Parts: sequence; structure tokens; C-alpha cells
Amino acid sequence: MDRPKLDPEIATFVAEMSSAWASHPPFMTLPLDEARAVAELVRAPWRAGGPEMLRTEEHLVPTATGPLRIRVYDPGLASPAPALVYLHGGGFTLFSIDTHDRLMREYAAAGEFIVIGVDYPLSPEARYPKALDQVIALVDWLAGEGAATTGIDPARIAIGGDSAGGNLSVATALRLRDRGTPGMLRGLLLNYGAFGLECSDEAEMRFGGPGSVLDRAEVDYYFGNYVGAEGLASADSYVAPLLADLADLPPAFLAIPECDILSEQSHAMALRMEAAGVDVTSIVYPGATHSFLEAMSIASVARRAIADGAAWVKGVLAA
Repeated sequence: MDRPKLDPEIATFVAEMSSAWASHPPFMTLPLDEARAVAELVRAPWRAGGPEMLRTEEHLVPTATGPLRIRVYDPGLASPAPALVYLHGGGFTLFSIDTHDRLMREYAAAGEFIVIGVDYPLSPEARYPKALDQVIALVDWLAGEGAATTGIDPARIAIGGDSAGGNLSVATALRLRDRGTPGMLRGLLLNYGAFGLECSDEAEMRFGGPGSVLDRAEVDYYFGNYVGAEGLASADSYVAPLLADLADLPPAFLAIPECDILSEQSHAMALRMEAAGVDVTSIVYPGATHSFLEAMSIASVARRAIADGAAWVKGVLAA
């Protein structure tokens, strides 16, 4: 099948990102700490600007495997306020609450809820399940003493993220359900999530390869970092949520870019959730690629997707 045409504004975003990466040594040749530093630099222009928050503060949340840094974005809401826990993408390996700072501010302002950005530990230093365990600990903390600390309503919490963050969001909901506390989360905001280990030949042919935002080799590399080579063959449904029984999960919103190697996984996840009785909303954004939400400063399709997701989260968190 032919490769769909990129939205012109997204094409500009991809070209500028590619140019920025090209000014540094090839990503895979760099030591991991240098690769992460370059990733932060490349993303820096795209997090500038955007809405200002009335309150932005950071906290260290205690967990069994060490403190977890979070950042609270409050657009100026009366306490206790609804909240979205947001988990950034980056293949479990890259990025931070800084790379996604503007995106989280945009969600908070558009949806009128507090956003809690999570600086979860990265792989391969912190392999599965450390990041997931810490996110579970965060949800428990927010349901208890953390509610007053952050100013949120513990009965109105959603979780979401992009790419690897979407994976962690579904895995968190599955873990909470399986331990008998399914009602702790009111919704799942899933932006171009990585829900399975495999990318099809067709997806690689149409959306991967040279010049793409994400290709199959990178997906393999990131999951290898997350679980280790020995863990790939025995990955469970918390690593690959497409393998899971999806019954009794909270409502979900899936933002699906048309031109993304992972979009087939979002389509499959939407169908499997619907079959399991989950309330699902999914929207395909024409001409958009992986990571397209970061192009919000220049791309109307990114702004539209953020507005759609914010409105949906606002709805599921309504009192």
C-alpha cells in the first residue's frame, strides 16, 4: 500500500526534527547519557511557549524502590480538583517531564484539571517492572496523603501518556484491576501508544524506514531496554497490554496518527477494548505521525488532538 501524505505542518515538524538530530552524531552510536542529553536539546524548542500555570511545583513521592519526582501543573483551580497523571513517551529510555512540559500545560489549561507529570525511572538502568511499580505507588499516594499535598480530588483521577507512556497507563490500569481496586482511575488518555512488541511488515513499509519518526528497529531497541533480551520471549500482558484481558478497564480515549508505525496497535487496542466492554473513543488524525502532539506550536492537527483529548478527560472527570 502507498504511504499516506503527511499533513504539511507535520511535514515541517518532521523535517526540523530530522535536521536537529542530524547536527549530532547518530543516536545509536552515542553513549546513553549523551543520547538523552541530545534528545532533550532537540525537543527543547518544541516545549517553549504555551499557557502559564498559576501553580507549578515538584514533589518527591516515596516508593519501595526509591523516590519518584512529579511535577504538578495547576491552571488555577479550586481544591480539590480533578487530575490527569501524565506519563511521557520516549521508548522507556528517553525524555522527561521537561520534554513534555508544554504538552502537560496545554492539557491542564484546555481541560481545566491538574496535570501531574511523572519523571519515572528510565531503562535499561531501571528495567521492568520498576517504572510500573513506581506509577502504582504514585496512584496509591494520590489516593491518600498525596491528595492534600497536590490539591487533587482522589475520586477524580485519570491517567494517560504517549507512546511508552500509553503502555504504562494501560499496564497501571490492569495492575490496579487485577489487585481488586479497579475504580481508582476514571479514564485512560492514550496517545499513539506502544501496546505490543511486534510491528508488522506492512506498518514498517508504510510508516517506518529512513526519515520516519519511529521505525521497527527503534521499537525493538526500546522494548529490549525495557525488559532485557531475555524478557522479550516471556513478556507478560503488563509489558504488552494487547495480550491482556481488557475487561473492567476505565473508559479510554485513543489519539491515533494516520502515519505512525504504531497506529496498527492503537486500532487493535480499540477493537479489543470494545469487545471487552470498555467505553472507547478513538480518533484518527490525518497526515499525523508519531510524536505529532509535540508540533502543537505549528500544527493545527496537533492542537485539535490536544483539545479533543482534554475535552474527553474533562468529561470523564466531571463530578
